[in-house]
Amino acid sequence: MSDVATVERPPLGIRLLQVLRKDPDWSAMTAEELIAFRDAENRRRASRLIRVITGIPDRDATIRWQEVVLPDRGLRVRVYRPSAGGTGRPLVIHVHGGGFVGTAVQSDWVNSHLAARLPAVVVSVEHRLLDARTPLAAAVDDGWDVLRHVVGHAAEWGVDPARTAVFGESAGSTIIALAAIRARDCGMPLRAQVLVNPCADLTPAMFDHASITRYADSPTLTVAQMELFQRLAVPPGTDPLALSPLHADDLSGLAPALVVVPTLDPVADHGRRYAERLREEGTPARLTEHAGAPHAFLSMPGLVPQAKAARAEIVDFLRGRLVA
Repeated sequence: MSDVATVERPPLGIRLLQVLRKDPDWSAMTAEELIAFRDAENRRRASRLIRVITGIPDRDATIRWQEVVLPDRGLRVRVYRPSAGGTGRPLVIHVHGGGFVGTAVQSDWVNSHLAARLPAVVVSVEHRLLDARTPLAAAVDDGWDVLRHVVGHAAEWGVDPARTAVFGESAGSTIIALAAIRARDCGMPLRAQVLVNPCADLTPAMFDHASITRYADSPTLTVAQMELFQRLAVPPGTDPLALSPLHADDLSGLAPALVVVPTLDPVADHGRRYAERLREEGTPARLTEHAGAPHAFLSMPGLVPQAKAARAEIVDFLRGRLVA
């Protein structure tokens, strides 16, 4: 990493937010405290007032919740469609970030824009969140099962299954990267995958990357939060390699990838290294970096101006693979 990165500072709004925010003690948080924190935080992220930070949805898209009925459970998804209607649209399956906290609503700004401007149907998975009883494997299954369901019922959803892409942010990128590998293995064609500030390594080595040390106390993601995420995601008896796309045995033959990395991010090197591995194994991968942007910046366009440029490149990348 260049010396310029050592003098980068987060946008002013992020710095002010960091001053005002008081994080809990992540290492001492009980199971009950985690659920209470998550519920309160998700209510905040879903409120209309928070759109000052998370962005105003595109007026040319409709947004509604819908239930996906699976054989063993139901899952809520947030569905974004072009206001002009139409059938046979490209499909984008999206998974939000957060791991043990988060909601599809926090991604309304980017997903409504994709729906309106590609145009496409975007289905964002309200997956199970991590806690003492829910490991990451459950959320991985949620992402994959929604993808299979919508592709398998394409006519009901008004989408073209031959023009499908997947898109994830942070922990959602982990889910999406693993879904792309499953799709290849079962012969499901995907046109593209978009991974934004991905966490690609859940082994103990996830903390060995240089960016982890450099940005251990970044404004929007800290090592303490990552340690809690890993404990919940990979409980004892779980193989972390199976949940770490960076360590997958075979990354060849996957859908072309766009990997979006904010530079002021503990997991920046996860994204860089994953893009390298994809290329090494013959999967096309475009890596873009946004100087001065922190983790989760795509969900905070009101505070991080770089989010607009990232959204534009995501639209351009997907349009080239879904619409052309």
